[in-house]
This record gives sequence, structure tokens and C-alpha cells, in this order.
Amino acid sequence: METQERVRLSDPLPLAQDLIRCRSVTPEDGGAIDTLARALSGLGFVCTELTFDSGGPKIKNLYARFGTAAPNFCFAGHTDVVPPGDVSTWRFDPFSATIENGTLFGRGAADMKSAIAAFVAAVARAQERHGNRGSISLLITGDEEGPSVDGTVRVLEWLKERGERIDHCIVGEPTAEFSAGDTVKIGRRGSLTGYLRIKGVQGHVGYPDRAKNPLPGMMAIVQRLTARKLDAGTKHFQASNLEFTTVDVGNPAANVIPGDARATFNIRFNTEQSAEALEAWIEQECQAALKPFGLSHEIKFNRGAHPFLTTEGAFTALIDKAIATITGTRPNFSTTGGTSDARFIHLHCPVAEIGLAGATMHKTDESVRVNDLELLTRIYEAILDAYFDKDQT
Repeated sequence: METQERVRLSDPLPLAQDLIRCRSVTPEDGGAIDTLARALSGLGFVCTELTFDSGGPKIKNLYARFGTAAPNFCFAGHTDVVPPGDVSTWRFDPFSATIENGTLFGRGAADMKSAIAAFVAAVARAQERHGNRGSISLLITGDEEGPSVDGTVRVLEWLKERGERIDHCIVGEPTAEFSAGDTVKIGRRGSLTGYLRIKGVQGHVGYPDRAKNPLPGMMAIVQRLTARKLDAGTKHFQASNLEFTTVDVGNPAANVIPGDARATFNIRFNTEQSAEALEAWIEQECQAALKPFGLSHEIKFNRGAHPFLTTEGAFTALIDKAIATITGTRPNFSTTGGTSDARFIHLHCPVAEIGLAGATMHKTDESVRVNDLELLTRIYEAILDAYFDKDQT
């Protein structure tokens, strides 16, 4: 292992730029996984590229490990990014990784290629101190922004089949409100999406007796489902909420009663609810709402995630102390926001999410402050120091 290579990789900025320049818009890899594997190989990691295909595009993933002993501390994240949209609206080419006035611009700068570079830099700085006390690994997917079918969940299955265990994990999602380390996610609400269709009979508006309008039934369902307060939240979770995101009849004509009506809604739910109970309640409400209109329906559900919470204890206390040591301020432990691959990882080990500010993620001119990238690297390094000094197993 070359000291010169470790010194080079201990600065997160060049690697962050190299990764941003890879056009890894889901499901394309754009060379991102190979770029990261080369860097980690230079630090002595054993790198395994894993490609999975469940009938769609082939997805490249990476599992890299330094050491063979327990405990195995894992950094997890993704190199895939969302599309940049209209590139003419960007201040700089979204894949140029341009730096101006101390700010790094580019798609993936916040979400979350810079955090991956911080993983590597922290390891490069701490590796010699802790290399014989356990293992450090990185689990990186190219399928987080997409269906999340052939990414982290498949790598975790592969690890389980090999009898390989991850003991604790940090995910580098952009969790911060303002500056790295100010917010740590220790759980997430679940996500349930419903696709509803009300079946009517198309006809002329002048002859309503010859048709069956699905819209009154749809309106009744919307009213019933949105009227209920699902819960008041818990100590760790905000209240569950149901939101309709689209209602459509696909009808451009003013004199035609539509044949059916469709709607999509999503529920973000906490540990007071379950997907099974919510589905049963929704089905009951639909039947009750449609009965007066003599309408029928069909509904399909997609369970995107179940709620989870990393119990406060030694691991969260270690994180709290490490961040406070570096920033001078204790972090806020939160469960707000959308979903992440932590929803898969928590089934295998305790997990927390710590990353950069997320204000610009998925937006035009996505960016991160260069000094915040260095701050995040120092936080990760401090967590590694505390973890292996305390031997948290």
C-alpha cells in the first residue's frame, strides 16, 4: 500500500470531482463504480463488482472490504444520480464538477457522490490506526435512484449467502439541514402507494341514464380517505399522512361522461401503522364510498418501504459524541424525509444516515460547499476512531 496513494485519497475533493464527471444517470454506470474500485484498490481493499439483472437493465454494484476480522464497519451509498433535466438552465455543465467560490457544482455533488469521496478520504486517514482491529467495508450501488431492485438489497443477499456480516453501517445520504453533521437520520417512515381505478360506463352527458359517471364515486373516496387523521405521530416519528398525487379521467371532451377514473396516492406512515392494516382500511373505505353509486373499483398497492428505527444506544451515542467533538454541536436525530437504502440495511445491522446538506439535491445547480465536504470527512474519520477504539460490536 503506497503512502503516496493514501495521501492523495485523503483529500475527498479530487475523487468527488472524478465521480461527478461520470454520467451515471440511473441505470447507467458511466464508469463510476470502476473509478471508485480503483481508488479503494489503491488502499488495499478487496473489491468485488457485482452486476445484477432482474429482467431490466444490468446494474453495477461494488462491495469492497479491508480486513477480514470482526467487527465489520460499513459505509453505504450510491453512485447513480437523477437526470439533470434541461442542461441549459445549469450554471455549469452538470457533469463538469466545476468549483467556483468554494462551491462544487454538479449532479450528484450533494446526493451523494461527495459523501462517497468522504468515505474514502476518512478511511485513507484512519486506516493505519485501525486496520488490525476489525474490517472496514463499502457497499455502493448503482440502483438507488431507480427501482432499487438490483442494488443494495441484492448485495445484502449476496453477503448473507456468503456468510459475511456487516455489524454497523453509515449511509451517506444528504441528511444535513445546513452543515454536515447537524442532522442524523436514525429511521424512516414507511411508504405505501395505491393505484385506484373506478369503473364507470361512458356516455353522452345529455343521456346520463345511459351512462355511469365514476367521478362522484372518486370524489367520495378522496373525501373519506383524506378526512381521517391517521395518527398523531410518536416520539421519533412525525404523523402519518396520505396524499393524493393524481386524479385523472383522460377525457378531453366536455360532452362525454368518462368511462373510468384513476387516482394515485401515497401514504408515509410511522410505526403506529402497518401496510397490511392500511390496505385493509382503504379497501373498506372504497367499498363504502362506492356503494351508493353502484360503482365498482380495483386497486393495486406497492409497498415501497416499511418504517424502521435504529434504537438509541451505544451506536447512536458514539455518533453523537463523535460529531460533537468535530463540530462543537450535538446533532439532531431525525426520521423525517423520504426513503433510502437504509430501509434494506436495517434488517441486517444498526444503521444511521449522515451526509451533506440536501437543499440542492435533485435540483438545477446541485452543489456542496468544499469546506463542508472536508467537515464530513472529519466526522466520518472521528466515527471510525471511536468505533474501533471502543470496539462496538
